[in-house]
Order: sequence, then C-alpha cells, then structure tokens
Amino acid sequence: MAKLYFNYSTMNAGKSTVLLQAAHNYAERGMQTYLLTAQFDNRAGEGRIASRIGIGEAADTFSISDDLFRKIEGRLGKGPCACVFIDEAQFLSSDQVWQLARAVDDLGVPVMAYGLRVDFQGELFPGSATLLALADEMREVRTICFCGKKATMVVRKDANGDVVTGGNQVQIGGNESYVSLCRRHWREAMDDGDDTLV
Repeated sequence: MAKLYFNYSTMNAGKSTVLLQAAHNYAERGMQTYLLTAQFDNRAGEGRIASRIGIGEAADTFSISDDLFRKIEGRLGKGPCACVFIDEAQFLSSDQVWQLARAVDDLGVPVMAYGLRVDFQGELFPGSATLLALADEMREVRTICFCGKKATMVVRKDANGDVVTGGNQVQIGGNESYVSLCRRHWREAMDDGDDTLV
C-alpha cells in the first residue's frame, strides 16, 4: 500500500544523502524512480540533487506553480515508477503537499519527501507544516549540535558570521549560511532574553 513519507531534519543532517541512497536501492533492484527538487535551489546545478559528501543524481524540478499530481501522473504515463522522491520539500506549497497525498491515494505510488522542519526563526515552513499534518509516516534524520545534543533548530549567519534574527524565510545557502543547533543553543544564539542560559 502506497504511503506519503516525510523525512525531516535541520540543515546538514544528510537528508539528500539518505534520499539518494534510497533511490539507489530501488535502482539496484531494477526499479524506476522519479526524483524531484526545487527549481530555484540550483546550488548543485539545475535539476540536480546532490549531497555534501559528493554523490548526486539528475532530477526533474518543481516550482511553486506546478501541479505535482499532474507531474507524477505524466511520469507514470511514460512507464513504471516504483517511488517518487522529493528533495527540498520545505519549499512545497500546502496545495502541492495535498497533490502529493492525492498521488499516493489515487495513483498508488509511494512518495518520499525530504526537507527541513523549521526555518532559522523556529517557524514551520508551509510545506513542512502540511507534510506533518498529512504524512502517513514521519522519520527524523538526526544531526548534532556542537555540544553533542541532538540538533533540532538552525540559525542563519551573515557574511561576517553574525547570527541573523530577521529577514525572509527562504534564503538558499549551505554551511556558509546555516548552523544546526540544539534548542538551548539556538535560543542563546537568537538572544531570547533569558539570562539563565549558560
């Protein structure tokens, strides 16, 4: 039975690596997959999912105006597809997550979405919020804070390495712009005004 999966984490936890490994597992067994990533996130090149450890794969892209049910339906019309993989799922609109759920329910294809849960201000991305509401299964891809605790938050840094506390929710970047932290050290970095933090 097909399901909608949401694999979430903070920055630099290895989400793309896990996605690419899962897609490779299907390929090793002779099964076709359909990979999608956000059109405007072209750090690895246009239409490419890549990991910091050096592996990558070509992918179709989605923009905020795309109907993902129709995209998946079109891909299924070209031949067998065992699974759909979505990278950068936080950039999906709420409507697009519903379209993915419809593809799972009506087309019978599993969809595995990988993305951030929260932004640098501790707010849910719209796509992630809807995935948390609709996913049949959720899995956390874990990474650690510099203190050794599980990192659940992320801070954005400017060109001088200073923490940014405001601005647009979306700014494409990697290690040069974002640092994953545990909640306590995120609060400290964001200067939440609590003098009891050590």
